[in-house]
Amino acid sequence: MKLVFHSQPVKDMKSAVAFYRDILGMEEAWREGNHTVSFKANTDTQILLEDDKIEREFGPGSVFLVDNVDAYFTSNQSTLNFVKEPCDIPPGRYAIFTDDSGNPIRIIDMSKQ
Repeated sequence: MKLVFHSQPVKDMKSAVAFYRDILGMEEAWREGNHTVSFKANTDTQILLEDDKIEREFGPGSVFLVDNVDAYFTSNQSTLNFVKEPCDIPPGRYAIFTDDSGNPIRIIDMSKQ
């Protein structure tokens, strides 16, 4: 697993983008519609702003790149608490499990790129 994003739910995307871009001076890396914007944070890990209506119940957390989300899910389904089963996202597949404190750990793969 490689840490690739820190997911940050935001209430108002327009003001959040302005804050990260204009106040913090981060450079926009990419965006998906009006609900997801990623910023370069002077590190290999990007800040991923997401409309909080998408996954409000999970809150902020780390996003890790894995080779294959479905294989990871199958191999770890009995030992990890998956709260979101694998699903499609534009670059590949995505799932969420929690640590023993209930914090979300997101995994993605880039199988569609």
